[in-house]
Amino acid sequence: MAGRSEAHIAGTHINCLDGLRGIAALWVLVGHAMLLSGWFFPLVSRPGLAVDLFILLSGFLMLFHYELREKAEPWDKSSTWAIFWTRRFFRIAPLYYPLLALALIAGPWIGDARADIAAIMQGTATPPARYADRGLDNIVAHLTFVFGQMPHYAFRTALPDWSIGLEMSFYAAFPFIMLLVKRFTLPLTALALAALSIAILKLLPEYVAAFEQPAFLPMKLNVFLAGMLIAGARTRPDRLCLFMVALAILLSMGPIRTEPVEHITRAAMAAGFAFLVHGPRFLGVSGAAKWTDDFLGRAVFRRLGDLSYGVYLIHLLVLIPAVAQLAGTGLRGFPLFLASAALTVATAYPVAWLGFAFIEQPGIALGKRLLRRSRTRVRRAPLDVANPSD
Repeated sequence: MAGRSEAHIAGTHINCLDGLRGIAALWVLVGHAMLLSGWFFPLVSRPGLAVDLFILLSGFLMLFHYELREKAEPWDKSSTWAIFWTRRFFRIAPLYYPLLALALIAGPWIGDARADIAAIMQGTATPPARYADRGLDNIVAHLTFVFGQMPHYAFRTALPDWSIGLEMSFYAAFPFIMLLVKRFTLPLTALALAALSIAILKLLPEYVAAFEQPAFLPMKLNVFLAGMLIAGARTRPDRLCLFMVALAILLSMGPIRTEPVEHITRAAMAAGFAFLVHGPRFLGVSGAAKWTDDFLGRAVFRRLGDLSYGVYLIHLLVLIPAVAQLAGTGLRGFPLFLASAALTVATAYPVAWLGFAFIEQPGIALGKRLLRRSRTRVRRAPLDVANPSD
């Protein structure tokens, strides 16, 4: 869930990324409101697909950044790995930590509200322990971001943070993936890692089944790889570009066994995103792809993109109590969905703006300052040895 500012590197920007991230966050919010209220609309009521869109964009952005910074930050140096992980940490952690604390404090109350909803909307219950676990082991697992690969902790707070653990696992693996890419090419690496993911899922069926959400990296690595392929295709010749896009669409469909409509929708999202990225190259800058890309880059979509991470993390803390309270007044179906979604939007977006302005941006700036100081110390090190009095 990289921020908008990160897309502006060396004068290069892909407009649609802002809009797509903003749309994905709103989709998650609306989809959860539908699930909790019992009123459904095709595809929109599947917020997991919106998370897949986030994952696709994340895979794209990581390779996009890599290619733009490759000369200045060569990945055969361990310092580049440290820089990458530092950037990722200060993009994710500053807002996540205070919201994690809030979710742990308010967890039992939110859990009670969730139980009230389940009593009315039969079949929607989630494990009560998810909201009530304030144990040190659960807290440490989340503070260190290892919870995504641990079935017992991957879905253990009131936040929808299973995908944050998944994202951090991808970041941890990304430098190693890029070493393979440099050695074997991106398409071969993507195919090999997709096959390895399938093998892992087949070899560990009980471990995989223990995850209530697909937080284990092999369960979603294919979608990250699809985004990487779409990014990598930008600098390849036309035929190879088209092959990589086709491979991205194929990989985006699996390997998780879900309903056919979800496989098809993921493929459609990958194809649509590839169209926005590569369409102007093949169809001209005056076509639908360029127009849509520019439209999704307008100011309102840029703002939605800025707030997407905060809205994603915050929305359930507002939505669950809102649905419980409104359902207690007798609202059901579409009126319950509309009222709870509107209340959540009206609350989550202003709070997300505050978080973006006063936590996310300062956190990113802090990470940049630390990196600059680290580089300065590295440059000065030989002088300090030669002139210990300096």
